[in-house]
Amino acid sequence: MTSARISARIIVFDLDGTLVDTAPDLINALNWVLDREGLPPVPLQSARAMIGAGARRLIERGLELEGRAASFEDVTRLTGDFIDYYAAHIADASRPFDGLESALDDLAALGYRFAVCTNKLEWLSKRLLDQLGLSARFAAICGADTFGVSKPDPAILQQTIARAGGQLSQAIMVGDAGPDIGVARRAGIPVIGVEFGYTEVPIADLKPDRLVSHMRELPAAVQSLMLQRDPA
Repeated sequence: MTSARISARIIVFDLDGTLVDTAPDLINALNWVLDREGLPPVPLQSARAMIGAGARRLIERGLELEGRAASFEDVTRLTGDFIDYYAAHIADASRPFDGLESALDDLAALGYRFAVCTNKLEWLSKRLLDQLGLSARFAAICGADTFGVSKPDPAILQQTIARAGGQLSQAIMVGDAGPDIGVARRAGIPVIGVEFGYTEVPIADLKPDRLVSHMRELPAAVQSLMLQRDPA
């Protein structure tokens, strides 16, 4: 196995609930919007599973919890308000999951390259990672607006891998929810599920190729999958 081949290997991460625990700031922003609409706040713990499908869907889910019907135009307005508030408070309480940076260090030492593929807007994703001092670790940071498609459409993952200088045959997806499992399956690459993220359906039920309960387990899971892909 040559170092050139190792350097082409890429790990693509989801962002919210996989790399970073963003729930506190996302739900604070949601509750700010709901409060302005005269609605009660959503408890953080119960709202964690609502995250992952983008800002608009988070607003829709927040309204649905209170039985509030809203027009397309109303949701668009509220989503804009949410994004403005969230952007200003994007890293107030959001932090990388425990063990993330050590895991990235270990994998980088083995020659892996990293990318982010998220349903968050690209500029918000970059702002968050910038404020957490993580952006430089990723060869590409791509969001729902980068290519005009969202997970689980395989095009977003395929183009993220290409932008990061990788190839499908030497890529692995890491995520916490259905869209991550779905996009990896549709793109034909293995997927690792993290058990500490945001999902309405338990990640184990979605049958990823590997499960990790802490980031310290990630390097071994990646190496195991890559060995299966390329036993030579």
